[in-house]
Amino acid sequence: MKAFRFPHTSLGALDTGSAATLVAAAADVSLVVNDAGVILDIAFNNDELASELEDSANWPGRPLAATVVEDSRSKVLGLLDEVRSEARSKWRHLNHMSANGDSVPVLYCAVQSRAGGPFVLFGRDLRPMSALQQRLMNAQQSMERDYSRLRDVEMRYRLLFQMSSEAVLVLDTARQRVVEANPAARTLLNAKDDSVQGLGLADVFQADGINSVQLLLTSVRASGRGEDVLVRLAETGVEVIVSASLFRQENAGYFLVRIMPSGQPGQAVAPLAETKTKLLRAVEHAPDGFVVTDHDGAIITANGSFLEMAQLGSEEQAVGEPLDRWLGQSSVDLNVLIANLRQRGTVRFFATSLRGEFGVSADVEVSAVSVANGGHPNFGFAIRNIGPRLRVETRAGRELPRSVEQLSELIGRVSMKDLVREATDVIEKLCIEAALELTEDNRASAAEMLGLSRQSFYVKLRRYGLGDLTADDKN
Repeated sequence: MKAFRFPHTSLGALDTGSAATLVAAAADVSLVVNDAGVILDIAFNNDELASELEDSANWPGRPLAATVVEDSRSKVLGLLDEVRSEARSKWRHLNHMSANGDSVPVLYCAVQSRAGGPFVLFGRDLRPMSALQQRLMNAQQSMERDYSRLRDVEMRYRLLFQMSSEAVLVLDTARQRVVEANPAARTLLNAKDDSVQGLGLADVFQADGINSVQLLLTSVRASGRGEDVLVRLAETGVEVIVSASLFRQENAGYFLVRIMPSGQPGQAVAPLAETKTKLLRAVEHAPDGFVVTDHDGAIITANGSFLEMAQLGSEEQAVGEPLDRWLGQSSVDLNVLIANLRQRGTVRFFATSLRGEFGVSADVEVSAVSVANGGHPNFGFAIRNIGPRLRVETRAGRELPRSVEQLSELIGRVSMKDLVREATDVIEKLCIEAALELTEDNRASAAEMLGLSRQSFYVKLRRYGLGDLTADDKN
């Protein structure tokens, strides 16, 4: 922290009343606490927060730890210990209990007023950020429910496709080449797992039967149906009956070709069942981080990928620690995750960040699940590093910025430095537009979400010509 250089001349001699006014104006809520952790006085600069904490008028004379929920009391002790030793603490997230029983999140930083004097706690109301996170979570959950229905349909198709005792090939209509083949088809064609993909009709059937198969496919494409044909396989010479149907997927046409040996039952290829031990071993060596916590968010176990992302040498360094020590820009992220897990049981694709022990930060995507375990549930978190993934998505009916469309055309004509600057400008503009949309054009909230000061945020708005800036904004 950098203090004022000339406080005695620039601020003058402040009396007690002036100092109290400055302290109260510096935060949404300000507390004066003695060395024993007892609240001496309280001031609010946020009327909504004051009405939410109706019991705050009775706080003077009570320990600070008695005004917060149970899981925040250890944080109170840590905050007081830190300000005693260093005269100033880091920002810590505490949850007060409102009159209706809800948890009210406040971010506190403590400063010692003078040597041997009381501590002053400056609090920021985190409810707007928590509400914004919740709205985003609700939108993600709504989208996920739609995607889940589509995934369920695809899963059923995949299961039927793989388990079918009938040999099935999927051919694209344009080139009439194999796109997919189920295990029964690979067995019938005497082919390895990946060698079937890309094969043409001449590679699958003998030459004298190719015309019959092509006529079948032409009839199916024209009328949707065709008569089964009797041909022989090119590799084994086995006589088979071929039938086909047409379907469309992602604006492309495909043939579903069924192959049955003439007079012989097809062989079903049963998939190998994996044991629980193999599953656990796969999770342990998965490239994505995986963490199991108790109902309060304390880590029970973590796999190697998480330890690598968190820059930890062993699992023992993580066990017992709160997950928000590494996960999230603040503890609000983990609180939102846990609240949704308790309410819905699952969370998918929650975007946040993960901080390593040595300062390295990465953008991550979290999917989580709640698992019943006696009286309290345990939570499992799958954490994927999405930092290396460059993905530009467009909303329906909205065109990509022109500079993005032409980036590939600039390669070889401009320097790498200029290309990076161009891409950075486009990404900044997209992020600002997304933040304004998520906050319903609330610029103060959008600036806080992006980690920018309001002055820097307005500079970028003017730079990219976003929003209707008034004369006051431009100044």
